[in-house]
Amino acid sequence: MTTRTAQQAAQQTAQTARPAPTTPAARTTQADRPAQPAQAAQTAQAAQPAHQHGPRLPWAKLAPEVYKAMIALEVAAKKDLEPSLVELVKVRASQLNHCAFCLDMHVKDARAAGETEQRIYLLNAWEEAADFYSPKEQAALALTEAITLLTEGFVPDAVYDRAAAHFGQAELAHLIALITTINAWNRFGVSTRMAPGQA
Repeated sequence: MTTRTAQQAAQQTAQTARPAPTTPAARTTQADRPAQPAQAAQTAQAAQPAHQHGPRLPWAKLAPEVYKAMIALEVAAKKDLEPSLVELVKVRASQLNHCAFCLDMHVKDARAAGETEQRIYLLNAWEEAADFYSPKEQAALALTEAITLLTEGFVPDAVYDRAAAHFGQAELAHLIALITTINAWNRFGVSTRMAPGQA
């Protein structure tokens, strides 16, 4: 290779290694470029609200012994509790846990048990609508919120004492079991994306 040929090769290499021109069009980032089809589909799927997805898996069929145990627990938990109170607790916990399946089911059950539309509608703001609920119901709803929202800390003594003032010990034990059971149902519903209207 001659000296001139070597110089020409070096110039070509230098030109190739130079940074690309900095025109506005050349400054587009990876984020500005159109997504690849597979990437775009993934992004669109991630952005879809949960209600557009079907159920993830039929957990009750896949774990029938667990489902039967949950049914037995629910039957035992609500023993000796007023049906209207049971449904208020279930609806309130389901609101807090954002379980659409359970909300749909228990609002229907509450109506069937004779609950009024107004009390169902106001349940999400029961403290501001206290006149619509008895002191016993208010105590149960406060306990439901405290047990459901455990990320905020322990169940406060004031909340527990308020419930204990309105419920006998056995009744209170069943109420706590009921609240625990509906929270478990909610978590099955939310984690497996059970669709409302299927009950």
